[in-house]
Formats: sequence, structure tokens, C-alpha cells
Amino acid sequence: MEVLDRAPAVSPDGRAVVFMLSIRAREVEGAIARDALEEHFWLQRSANATRTLKAFENGRNRIVAVAQRKLLARPDQSLWLTVNDFRTR
Repeated sequence: MEVLDRAPAVSPDGRAVVFMLSIRAREVEGAIARDALEEHFWLQRSANATRTLKAFENGRNRIVAVAQRKLLARPDQSLWLTVNDFRTR
């Protein structure tokens, strides 16, 4: 799985970062909830869009790994990563 060239972006409502992945020769749009970035990637609640994207970039490897597992487990569902996806079991 690779992150494609389309740059990640903060969603219009500011509640997520939207990104593109490539898996098994298909492109998939995914999103990680802002609260997941706050809880698991040290994003401050008052952070602006620039800092939000920096937190995403800093956590990219872990985010992509979790996204890959979730897509492989549920290929027919949309890719929305939440706080629960990053909790250790």
C-alpha cells in the first residue's frame, strides 16, 4: 500500500484529514478523525490546519499501517479511521 501523490487535506468541516491510498491496484480515499490525531498523535485541540497536517505527516507510517489492516479486513466499507482504530488491544 502506498500513499498517492494527492496531498492530504483537512476536511472542510475541520473534523478529519482526508488522504488517498493505493491498494491492490485501486485508489481509495480515506480519512482519519481529528480526535484520533489529538488522542494518539499529540495534536493540540486548538491546532490550525497546518499543524493538523503536520501531525498527520508525523504519524503517517502508523496511520497507513492501520488503514491497510482495516481495508484488508473490510474492503467493501469506506475507510474512516477513529480513535478506536489506534487503541492497543
